Amino acid sequence: MEDKRNIQIIEWEHLDKKKFYVFGVAMTMMIRVSVYPFTLIRTRLQVQKGKSLYHGTFDAFIKILRADGVTGLYRGFLVNTFTLISGQCYVTTYELTRKFVADYSQSNTVKSLVAGGSASLVAQSITVPIDVVSQHLMMQRKGEKMGRFQVRRNLEGQGVVAFGQTKDIIRQILRADGLRGFYRGYVASLLTYIPNSAVWWPFYHFYAEQLSYLCPKECPHIVFQAISGPLAAATASILTNPMDVIRTRVQVEGKNSIILTFRQLMAEEGPWGLMKGLSARIISATPSTIVIVVGYESLKKLSLRPELVDSRHW
Repeated sequence: MEDKRNIQIIEWEHLDKKKFYVFGVAMTMMIRVSVYPFTLIRTRLQVQKGKSLYHGTFDAFIKILRADGVTGLYRGFLVNTFTLISGQCYVTTYELTRKFVADYSQSNTVKSLVAGGSASLVAQSITVPIDVVSQHLMMQRKGEKMGRFQVRRNLEGQGVVAFGQTKDIIRQILRADGLRGFYRGYVASLLTYIPNSAVWWPFYHFYAEQLSYLCPKECPHIVFQAISGPLAAATASILTNPMDVIRTRVQVEGKNSIILTFRQLMAEEGPWGLMKGLSARIISATPSTIVIVVGYESLKKLSLRPELVDSRHW
């Protein structure tokens, strides 16, 4: 009899692709709605000088809520939803790369490492222009700006609404930097997210395997996976946060050099400046990763080809 502690990985060839994409888009949208406020907070904390505006994640949450209401926590969200495209490209690249690497190595760590890095490379090539615009929208505050650009105001002193703000930001980016402005920070993004993704997947499988041996055989696999996801996310966040701070500053402040941005940050705030926004990143990653892991593993189970359902033990 098969040992129930053995966590079976559903590979690309086991999936019903139509179900996989339909359920995947719906799941991704729900996740983005739930974690976006913390993404906005993390971005503002990373860009601010010292503690000039916010003293931490909770302080930022309260101040934004008081100043702008709930809608203030979702500035740039409509633009950010276009990353649904890159999200589907990410999972497709990840699964196909795992299948390709399997011809050369059966090591799950090797497959996860290569597939995670490759998936991030493809996704970031689509995501960076969307991120550049949405991050500038995240920086909009009443009375003052935090980034390079500020949306124009109407006669009542209010910013133009919805996609009017987006068009305004796009025009300013084009005027200042041309088309290259939409890929500002592209290298920094690759240096942040490729390692993050490459590290997350192997640690996710590693933690799940270790937990499977510590818990009773009767414990459902989804429990191991739900716990191992946030553990892997916290590990990857700690390792890659310094580059994430630099990436955000390059994109929002319009800097041209990763090295000069790093030197300026170190001169102004010291080594602790590289950890700015880490708590917001982990706080947002913990619930979101649980949802992502449970959702993704459930998605793969729901998308499993009918003839394989009875052969699997969860």
